[in-house]
Amino acid sequence: MAEEIFIPKLGQTVEEVTLVKWLLKDGDSVKPGQEILEVETDKAVFAVEATARGVLHLGSFQEGQIIPVLTVVGWIVKPGENFQMPQEGASGAASIIVETPPMRAVESVGDSAPHGASSFEGKRFASPRARKLARAKNVELGRVIPSGAGGMRIIEKDVVSYLAAAPKATPVAQRAAAAAGLDLHALAGSGPQGRITKEDVERAAAGKVELPAQSPTLKPVPAVAAVALPEEEVAERIPLKGVRALIAERMGASVHTTARVTLVAEMDATEFVALRERLKARVEKEWGFAPGYNDLLAKVAAAALRKFPYMNARLAPDAIELMAHVNIGLAVETERGLLVPVVRDSDRKSLRVFGQELRELVERARKARSLPDDLSGGTFTITNLGMYEIDAFTPVINLPEAAILGVGRITPKPVVAVDGVIMARKMLTLSLVFDHRLVDGAPAARFLQHIKRLVEEPYLLLAE
Repeated sequence: MAEEIFIPKLGQTVEEVTLVKWLLKDGDSVKPGQEILEVETDKAVFAVEATARGVLHLGSFQEGQIIPVLTVVGWIVKPGENFQMPQEGASGAASIIVETPPMRAVESVGDSAPHGASSFEGKRFASPRARKLARAKNVELGRVIPSGAGGMRIIEKDVVSYLAAAPKATPVAQRAAAAAGLDLHALAGSGPQGRITKEDVERAAAGKVELPAQSPTLKPVPAVAAVALPEEEVAERIPLKGVRALIAERMGASVHTTARVTLVAEMDATEFVALRERLKARVEKEWGFAPGYNDLLAKVAAAALRKFPYMNARLAPDAIELMAHVNIGLAVETERGLLVPVVRDSDRKSLRVFGQELRELVERARKARSLPDDLSGGTFTITNLGMYEIDAFTPVINLPEAAILGVGRITPKPVVAVDGVIMARKMLTLSLVFDHRLVDGAPAARFLQHIKRLVEEPYLLLAE
């Protein structure tokens, strides 16, 4: 019997991969452990190996194609064994079949019925991340226009686009609709400028208002409003795929689903810089590396997260979850795009151990050899643009985390001391971006204030 070759599950968050390269040809002989093809995830490039000895028969997938995990891409057949290629679609697929639920018999009031195309009929494929977001936002997947797998598979960004086109509704109406299991897209509002009110939802839930039997589906909002230009105006087209496509999808999801607030604080980093210089002089030879500002800031942030656990959190569909471990992610620039290696239990590790682990993670990330869990499980992210002479910026929250810390450059500035004397001090600006759905402004400000205190008086880390 033929042995199936399928795309393995490469980490908990990986749903699909890009086929980078076939390493063997159809009809080649293979043995267990021999590499057959390379695939790329948002983390790294992985080789898929043969699990049996025999003759290789490849499926119809081409290099550059995006394939869901657990999809069968080929077969290994014993020499002399008869083999018939399965029909297209006969092999297992990673997508989940979603039945479109029947709609309640209700109809909208007034003349301003929701606009858009009719909902999709029958079965729909949806990725796990799309289903999770849809459940959290009370979205019926049958109403979402799919864009994945040739327009047949709903992915997370399709649900995000659907939410971005949501009708205006009061917060009370949103909660009432979620409790009643009603989709706001199917309601017309009686409030100012067509806003849906609590009364509109209550009337629909009581059956006094009817919605159309065919559920309206709003067209997805394009990521960028494309403007038609003459072909000669385009110097180059770079396909949006692989890591770049995943970054676009996840950053878009973060912007559309979080209530972002940015706090900016300038602090005196003179003692912080001096500490780093003393450490560098004392331990570089022994450790094999010089501790950097990212190492020190990560330890500062880890201590602050331990003291203020509400910042070490994520938003679940029905609760705010405070995380049991402090896992710091550091944004790293690579040839494949921005990646975020995660150092687990950062608050429990010494500066030396933290630095060693971080450098190993960064090296694997830059060589496209990250392990499946190297870039997952983070609870807080730090991103540093100070080396590019950036003073302050507003980074995008790395979902599902509650916040991200942006680090600017350290630069000498004249500062007025307590006694009125002006002196040159090394000043640092940090930007804390947090999700207001999870934490309010004052608690977030206390967290950033504590980080400022530890930067200005780093010896206090010994008292944490």
